[in-house]
Amino acid sequence: MKRTHNCGELRKGDVKKTVTLCGWVDRRRDLGGVIFVDLRDKYGKTQIVFNPEWNAEVHKLADTLRNEFVIQVTGEVQNRPSGMENEKISTGDIDVKINELVILNKAETPPLEINNAKEESKENDDLRLRYRYLDLRRPWIQKNLMLKSRFLGEAHAFFRKNGFEEIETPVLCKSTPEGARDYIVPSRVNPGKFYALPQSPQQYKQLLMIAGMDRYYQIAKCFRDEDLRADRQPEFTQIDLEMSFVNQDDVMELLDGFVKEVLAHIWEFEIGEIPRIKYADAMLTYGSDKPDLRFDLPIFDVSDIAANVDFAVFKNAVANHGVVRGLAAKGCVDFTRKQIDDLTEFVGRYGSKGLVWMRVKDNHEVETQVAKFFTKEQLEALRNAIQGKTGDMLFFIAGSEKIAATAMGHLRLEIARIKGLMDPKLRKFAWITEFPMFEYSETEKRYMSMHHPFTSPLPEHLDMMLGGNLKDCNAQAYDLVLNGVEIGGGSVRIHNPEVQEKVFRLLGLSEEQVKQKFGFFVDAFKFGAPPHGGLALGLDRVVATLEGQDSIRDFIAFPKNTSASSPMDQSPSEVDPIQLLETHISSILPP
Repeated sequence: MKRTHNCGELRKGDVKKTVTLCGWVDRRRDLGGVIFVDLRDKYGKTQIVFNPEWNAEVHKLADTLRNEFVIQVTGEVQNRPSGMENEKISTGDIDVKINELVILNKAETPPLEINNAKEESKENDDLRLRYRYLDLRRPWIQKNLMLKSRFLGEAHAFFRKNGFEEIETPVLCKSTPEGARDYIVPSRVNPGKFYALPQSPQQYKQLLMIAGMDRYYQIAKCFRDEDLRADRQPEFTQIDLEMSFVNQDDVMELLDGFVKEVLAHIWEFEIGEIPRIKYADAMLTYGSDKPDLRFDLPIFDVSDIAANVDFAVFKNAVANHGVVRGLAAKGCVDFTRKQIDDLTEFVGRYGSKGLVWMRVKDNHEVETQVAKFFTKEQLEALRNAIQGKTGDMLFFIAGSEKIAATAMGHLRLEIARIKGLMDPKLRKFAWITEFPMFEYSETEKRYMSMHHPFTSPLPEHLDMMLGGNLKDCNAQAYDLVLNGVEIGGGSVRIHNPEVQEKVFRLLGLSEEQVKQKFGFFVDAFKFGAPPHGGLALGLDRVVATLEGQDSIRDFIAFPKNTSASSPMDQSPSEVDPIQLLETHISSILPP
């Protein structure tokens, strides 16, 4: 027997055909001696039927079937009896009358309920990862992986159509720790020396531009030794690209086309022009450099009004070079005192020392517990400044610009969550541009690159940077944001070796450190580097976000848990001492 159809293929037009199917027993039911089996493969499910009147021996063998047995069957396609159709599956109008059955493999009772829907799956994550090969049989996870596979296929076609060459870059490379920690690999033939697994192909793809390849892309594996969250894994995949003789508009316009031709096509949504928002404007209006634009809850700066009130919290914040930010929570006038207390505690996690609230009553009058510190005109000015209307709750946060922006940004998202404003069916993209070139690290007590040290400043900020003004210097950097999630980012790179050398100096790197970390890279720029820029998209994050999921784990075949380990194959694990000896390393564990 040879499989003629898969389990999601048969329709009414196949009635009376003799077919052979293969798959796993998804569910078995014995109804008055007639056995019904849902046969499952990655394409779908088909109901097959065993009747002792058709073939007593085959029926007797079917009586031994249990969930997850692997079987092969042959029979005749027939219409289901009227009223017995199943609209929930694509093959629900037919079933198959079986006259031949082969049990290819029996199965023990699985520790997971494989035929459960996602919302019905109650197993803890480690159990799922321990038996990941069973977890992967679940149709909803298989759907995720097939969707990702289709996305990759169309991505390949898009970049090839636009003149890109797919080029692989090394997985064993030089350690240049900037940002996250490297995973390091000992070299057996070079005692005491180590490779690093790439955090990204950044330097190699720039070298490809110097090599004259003009347009490169790669589905690149990347590795970062960092603490894990729902949207992070120690190893992940990105769609990586680089282009020569371009500016940042060229890169963003290409990705606009990618969103419209690939993402909008696969996920079937309409999209117009993707807005471009400067970093400073995003931080003011949304309190975030990855704003969620699915709902209209803008943040406003009211520092000019706050500076002239008698309310010390506001007045002192402005006097100490801080700010006061506010937003109008639409239709939230009925928030209870407990809800307000919970929100006050919530913003405290982001550094806010308090949350000032006001209600806009039916007559447009502003009601607040701190009313005695304001004139009626000042309360009305605050209401109007943040576009408050009848039925709104007004919230204000005072503090440093960073704390006020961040806390208010998270409050904006929390109010949207409470009010159910985050429609998973909406897809709202935005470009965030003109990021700061540098940011000051209180830990390192020095300025560091906000993106990476190869990012070029805005042309109009070059002289400012060369003069040593790092605080006000902005970069030709851009992030692509979807529904409040950064799904990709990139920049125009520095191509002038003298400017690159200056950036290294401004970051506090000595000539010896530059030579040690980036010597080969810096040398290459002496031989003629074209202007170039690029971007990387987080593959799993793109798919998960478009599917409305927070975690990327269910879009990766074999992910790690939050301890960066795999319960299935017990990695990482100890190795044979002989392997350590061969690679000239010893393991020193803390007490």
